[in-house]
This record gives sequence, structure tokens and C-alpha cells, in this order.
Amino acid sequence: MGQKAHPKSLRLAAKVVDFDSTWMPGKIDEYAEYVEEDHKVRQYLEKKLSTALLSRIEIHRKAQKLTIFVITGRPGVVVGRGGQGLDSLRKSLQKLTGRKDIQIDVLEVNKPDADANLIAQNIASQLKNRVAYKRVVKQAIQRSMRSGILGIKIRVSGRLGGAEIARSEWAKEGRIPNQTFRANIEHSIVKVPTVFGIIGVQVSVFTAEVLEGKAEKNIKYKNSNQDRMGGLAGQGARRQRAR
Repeated sequence: MGQKAHPKSLRLAAKVVDFDSTWMPGKIDEYAEYVEEDHKVRQYLEKKLSTALLSRIEIHRKAQKLTIFVITGRPGVVVGRGGQGLDSLRKSLQKLTGRKDIQIDVLEVNKPDADANLIAQNIASQLKNRVAYKRVVKQAIQRSMRSGILGIKIRVSGRLGGAEIARSEWAKEGRIPNQTFRANIEHSIVKVPTVFGIIGVQVSVFTAEVLEGKAEKNIKYKNSNQDRMGGLAGQGARRQRAR
């Protein structure tokens, strides 16, 4: 049996990172309902915003209000001209969930080259266009290290370069202390459909060591007020809201 644990699950107990969904069910029956609803919302947004370079989606519930934080590398694609994209998303989610009180906040990633999900998506898009995987991985590592991270590891698996037999290759620079709980490590896995079959891209990024409190989030901020919706604290937020 494989004895692997997701880096984020280990660091939740150490209180280095937060949950992507934050809510407390009023009744036992609501727990399964909320989990299913979260899954539907994430699945819909990932499909609808496939070109927006999604980093992650955070969902918060307070009373009957559902707040969705869309953290992306291309906020303009999500917001649309004059906020039309947000209005369309909100109406679609209201129809999907049956809720009327839905708020969508769009936040921009501060350093795209330090975000594991965006790095994996960038590598995947280039592999889909038949760019040499060794060059893609090398360039991704160089850009990421220039952004100020402490370490990165990239693994690609499948019929690399059209080979007859599938294999795995990886490259690493800096440190990836998987067994150090105070180390903030982001992890992402993306599957790439190519003419030779599916190629898997696995990225681990070590951003910083957290000695006290939670890790700083890789998000651009606009004003000096702390976010009140739970988990997105920092120096002001760059957001576009659909009310």
C-alpha cells in the first residue's frame, strides 16, 4: 500500500493553512448537503472558467449567505466587461444551488510563478501543444525560483515525447521539506490529454516557513482592511464583487 499523505492535510492540523471550505452545519443532515453543494459549485466553476487560470476556489457560509472566493491569475476573464461575467456566474450558481443570497469575490494571484496550481496548468498547456517536456520543466523551475520561493519539485509521467513505454521523470531545485509541518508546501496535480495518451503533471512548491500564525496568502490586495469572510486576511483585497 502507498503511504502518502497530501501536504495540505498534514498542515491543517498544524494550523499553517486553512480549509478551502469554511462552514458549520446547523443539523447533521446539512453536512452531506453542503459537501455535495461545494462539489457541484467547484466542478461548475472549474469547467466554466477553464481559461481563467484558476488557482483555487474557497467557499464560506454564514447564516444563509454563500460567499465564493474565486482566486485566479486572470481576473478580467472572470469579471467580464462591466461585470457581466460575474452577473452571469451568479445567476447560473443560483440556478444550480437553489440559493438566492450568493456573493462572488474575484481575487488575483500576486505571484503566478509561485502558485503550484498555475505552474502545473502552464506546463500542461505547453505539453498539450507538443512542446518538449524537458524544456518546459526547466523554464518553469527557473521562473519560479526567480519569484522568491524556497524550493520546487516537478514530476511528469506518461508517454513522454511519444515513447512506447510510459515513464516518470522529475526535476527539483531548492528544498521541499515534506516532513516539516511549519513548511508551507503547495501541491497540485493536473492531467493532460495528448495524442499519445494522458500525461500527469505534479508540482510541489515550498514558499516559506511559518513559525507563528498562518501562511501568508499569495493574493494581491488593494486596501488596508482585513477581509471579514474568514481565511483571506492580509493587507487589503483586490476584488470585484457581484452582489
